Amino acid sequence: MRLSEGPVGLRPLRRRDARAWREVRARNRDWLQPWEPTPPPGCEPRPRSFGAMLRDLRAQARAGQCLPFAITYTEPDEEHGGTERFVGQLTVSGITFGSARWGHIGYWIDRAYAGRGITPTAVALATDYCFDVLRLHRIEINIRPENAPSLRVVEKLGFRFEGRRPRYLHIDGDWRDHLTFALHAEEVPEGLLNRWRRSVAASRHRQGRDIAKSDDTP
Repeated sequence: MRLSEGPVGLRPLRRRDARAWREVRARNRDWLQPWEPTPPPGCEPRPRSFGAMLRDLRAQARAGQCLPFAITYTEPDEEHGGTERFVGQLTVSGITFGSARWGHIGYWIDRAYAGRGITPTAVALATDYCFDVLRLHRIEINIRPENAPSLRVVEKLGFRFEGRRPRYLHIDGDWRDHLTFALHAEEVPEGLLNRWRRSVAASRHRQGRDIAKSDDTP
């Protein structure tokens, strides 16, 4: 399964991503560490290696509990038509069916590619897949209040703020407060990606208009 919008893609995380994953994670250690899940005291540590993490995610995926995606970005390349790069990871976890039908989205991206609209596009792609294919009803994203880049993602996509959860998840060595944002399927009948496209188009139109006004200023 592959999902794409322009140069942004989502595909299953695979073994041959190991080298790129380790390189990106090493280069972004300081950028990512404040938002990384950690085991609470007395619990077994999370898988440290890429291989162990992938085995754990695949086991959950086979059980229908998660969707582990690689986020890719295709760089323009005149000679080869484009080079697909591994730039981050998105996981839909805690997938629950029955009368609940919900899931949680978590993500991270290479700092070198932040600010290009890649993460909002990836989240929109995953959300639409969950609503349209898995027939989930609710997608939730929980973010530390200090994580400004991640908060901008849910703001851009129009996720609804539901409140603050004190000491909700064990992150970077302690229990941390999180802000909860959610979206129900009926809130985006046209699809989240379509809404995001319109938002991007409107933003570009405003920028073009502002540039035109600036050029006209004597």
